[in-house]
Amino acid sequence: MAAKPISGPPRHVAIIMDGNGRWATMRGRPRLFGHHAGAKRVREIVEACPDLGVKYLTIFAFSTENWKRTQVEVAGLMSLFRRYIAKEARALFEEGVRVRFIGDRVRLDKKLQALMDELETLTAKNDRVNLTIAINYGGRDEVARATKRLAEDVANGKLSPEEVNEETLPKYLDTCVLPDPDLVIRTSGEARISNFLLWQSAYAEYEFIDTLWPDFTRDVFTALVARYGNRERRFGGVLG
Repeated sequence: MAAKPISGPPRHVAIIMDGNGRWATMRGRPRLFGHHAGAKRVREIVEACPDLGVKYLTIFAFSTENWKRTQVEVAGLMSLFRRYIAKEARALFEEGVRVRFIGDRVRLDKKLQALMDELETLTAKNDRVNLTIAINYGGRDEVARATKRLAEDVANGKLSPEEVNEETLPKYLDTCVLPDPDLVIRTSGEARISNFLLWQSAYAEYEFIDTLWPDFTRDVFTALVARYGNRERRFGGVLG
């Protein structure tokens, strides 16, 4: 692919929202207190997107590995997701936000699955901001599920082996209707991607920042978006 400089803001920003537990611990509060604070921060960042030129926002809410946390924390997070969706649904709809969920829903409780389906249906015609929430999501799990569906289509004669390539597989991913992320942000000082959007982020720009997610304000987001505009995206080429 030809090299080209960045022009304009990132169209799609993906965020690994990390640091809720540490934020709470620093304040002598239980981890779930931090998760509640982090959930409130989501609204501010979603509202900032149109002014910053960000059309797509994907947030990592719960990974396939997060089931390893204590039963109390996992149950609390599931309750938080249900309450967040029920509380924010109307506001998201009225603000023109289209909501999608990615990840394997099978392990989630039926009430949460129903709320997710309802919110996707309610906001299906919105297009001001596209908010994608990853719940019970893992990049390797996503690729494995996509490969299984692709293999089934090959076995059923819907696809020939010769048609399987790097252009075909993305059509089977959870994110098949989304553009690849331009910018991936991880908060809390950790410098790893933790199994998030592995295929899609192959050529994304990355920002690893020390700010804990509950402290991730609109101003911090704005600064990162502005800094993205100063980068050069080579895609394996050389700028000349």
